[in-house]
Amino acid sequence: MPILNRLADMHAEITEWRHDLHAHPELRYDEHRTAATVAEKLTAFGCDEVAIGIGRTGVVGVIRGRKPGTAGARHAIGLRADMDALPIEEATNLPYKSTLPGKMHACGHDGHTAMLLGATKYLAETRNFSGTAVVIFQPAEEGGAGAKAMLDDGLMDRFGIEQVYGMHNNPGLPVGNFAIRSGPLLAAADRIQIDIEGLGGHAAKPHLCVDTVLVGAQIINQIQSIVARNVDPLDSAVVSITLFKAGNTDNVIPQTAQLRGTARSLKPEVRDLIERRLKEIVEGTGRLYGARATLSYHRDYPVTRNHERETAFAAAVAAEVAGRDRVDANTVPVMGGEDFSFMLDVRPGAFIFIGNGASAGLHHPAYDFNDDVIPVGASYWVRLVENALPG
Repeated sequence: MPILNRLADMHAEITEWRHDLHAHPELRYDEHRTAATVAEKLTAFGCDEVAIGIGRTGVVGVIRGRKPGTAGARHAIGLRADMDALPIEEATNLPYKSTLPGKMHACGHDGHTAMLLGATKYLAETRNFSGTAVVIFQPAEEGGAGAKAMLDDGLMDRFGIEQVYGMHNNPGLPVGNFAIRSGPLLAAADRIQIDIEGLGGHAAKPHLCVDTVLVGAQIINQIQSIVARNVDPLDSAVVSITLFKAGNTDNVIPQTAQLRGTARSLKPEVRDLIERRLKEIVEGTGRLYGARATLSYHRDYPVTRNHERETAFAAAVAAEVAGRDRVDANTVPVMGGEDFSFMLDVRPGAFIFIGNGASAGLHHPAYDFNDDVIPVGASYWVRLVENALPG
């Protein structure tokens, strides 16, 4: 079944919603205008229930189908879209470009929100299903663990959600295509902070100092051995140091230095290995050079792990919308992180990629969500509900 005609007719309207969201980006847990816009539309669409303030700035809508359930059962599935923007200065000349300096929708969450709004309007009009569709508009995906905040506020139990599904645009994947896999799809994402204290002094007298710049450089070099020599070559892992902060001038050896970075993994045992080896390398290298070096390792988002049955179901729905030849049901994992993983840890479900075409990459200042994707993604959401809750 191709794009739904009603959603094709709504394409221009949904695009206007998307452009408005794009022009007014809001960062994690500050999505007040966005949340208010979403809640207003859900109410206007005729949702049976609209709840605000779930996970601080999250919004949930409830739509009950008209079809009778099997033996009177009323099952519920959740559909999730993220709403937050990024602290990036937009570098486009779009007529709807960001109106807020230093903030932009560089990851397509404006498009995710608009597509789910379009699907919600359709579902509220037709109600051609038997159970309950719960539409979840989540804050703070970008580093704020908004999914966990919504779970902590009782999202799953309060709305009786039994399965949950998510979707993200993918630059480079052609428009109209989908990609998914069972098992690990995105990596666990952890934060690394390394604090080094040595002995500062005059740069002309290094023999009287313990040089924290040298210690930090050696730590960075040694960290590269973790993936190269400790992780099984058949496993995937990333350890990247992305910040090195030390000193303020050219003639002083700094007393302290700080390194920051990220670690990514697809298996719990690899995650444990990375943390253990980082601690050993950081502390050991510090001692070797007479400095004190300490590691702070923060486990943030877990692995986004798709459930087998729900993945097969989601792939079949995508094939209905796009055609089987445009659905990659065994795509390779990605080492990026995604807080939808928290939801998949407590309920069965699946996360799918939808093609954004030849756009700039995610988190790039020239990125823009491709509006041609809107009817494809909205149709996927509608067919997902109608197939999951057929009556």
